Amino acid sequence: MATQITDHVSWVGKTDWEIRTFHGNEYTTHHGTSYNAYLIRDEKTVLIDSVWNPYAEEFVEKLKKEIDLNEIDYIVMNHGEPDHSGALPYLMREIPDTPIYCTGNGVKSLRGQYHQDWNFVPVKSGDTLDLGSRQLVFVEARMLHWPDSMFNYLTEDNILFSNDAFGQHYCSEQLFNDRVDPCELEKEAIKYYANILTPFNKLVDKKITELLDMNLPVDMICPSHGVIWRDNPLQIVEAYREWANDYQEDQVTIVYDTMYGNTRLLAEALRDGMKEIDPGLRIKIFRISQADQNDVLTEVFRSKVLLAGSCTINNGILAEMAGFLEELEGLKYKNKKALSFGSSGWSGEATQILDERLQKAGFELLDEGIKVLWTPDTDFLEKTREQGRAIARQLADESATAQ
Repeated sequence: MATQITDHVSWVGKTDWEIRTFHGNEYTTHHGTSYNAYLIRDEKTVLIDSVWNPYAEEFVEKLKKEIDLNEIDYIVMNHGEPDHSGALPYLMREIPDTPIYCTGNGVKSLRGQYHQDWNFVPVKSGDTLDLGSRQLVFVEARMLHWPDSMFNYLTEDNILFSNDAFGQHYCSEQLFNDRVDPCELEKEAIKYYANILTPFNKLVDKKITELLDMNLPVDMICPSHGVIWRDNPLQIVEAYREWANDYQEDQVTIVYDTMYGNTRLLAEALRDGMKEIDPGLRIKIFRISQADQNDVLTEVFRSKVLLAGSCTINNGILAEMAGFLEELEGLKYKNKKALSFGSSGWSGEATQILDERLQKAGFELLDEGIKVLWTPDTDFLEKTREQGRAIARQLADESATAQ
């Protein structure tokens, strides 16, 4: 069923309450997601985006109840990824000659995925589509987060269709940001940014500057996933600008894995030392094999310091920590520091490997890794607590200097 957004624009997408992972199993969706498609009706009618292919037939059949498909004059595909374009093959069997507006990279993407030579119309930034009393203005958004990504701005209604930018994997039948839990929404919005968009921080900041310099009135931002921003819509734009600039909060995140608990003892000693110096310091601890990786990565994104720990196994580190560090490297977080720690029974390479991986991920090492043979005794735990105290003192000094 369509939901009216304005007199001329309606939401015709799909809410997916069941999905729990996205991009294969790379991203967890605790609150489901939505595939947002929009119908604009003026003298000309435009469909913006579609839905993921498992819901393609359902999407088209419901769309038929809203409009005679032959009345759709144009299709705009802001992004070729299958969660946006999946219904196209089914839809184009019904209206095969309908022009599809997308970027040049969008043409390559859609042809490469569906092997169809549909009626593609490549567009670039500044191009417009006349709908009658309104215009749709195209704005390329390359690498936010695919090479083909694009925004559209609808004049008169002052709506920015932002594709993946400003979205969330968050399902709600309420559809608008002022009708959902703001804490859940903020959590899912920053998780989306921290796990998907951070490799493109410079491009995000540049695109936001470009958009703001256009001085366009924005009454609503309609992303391709999650809720629509209609109450103070630019709040999410300002949040993106902040997140794109080497973001950090006064937080330390401790991430570790352990076989028999010795590395956990080091994690807790570091925590205890930091709390002695600064009881108010926000510290979060995760055993990565028991935690949600995307949620942990979001906490690292918020943090000034990451303390990463693993025992040694097979001359390496535990598999869950290795996978976590692989993700961390790809996300390219900046302006963060790190310290490694871990125990071993014999060879003891874990801290060296952690240091190498952390540096490769762009972290500045605070010190040599904390390395213990077998189980840490009372004296070693005290030395580890002192290392925690030193970290807290350094953070306090940096905060005082910044003020």
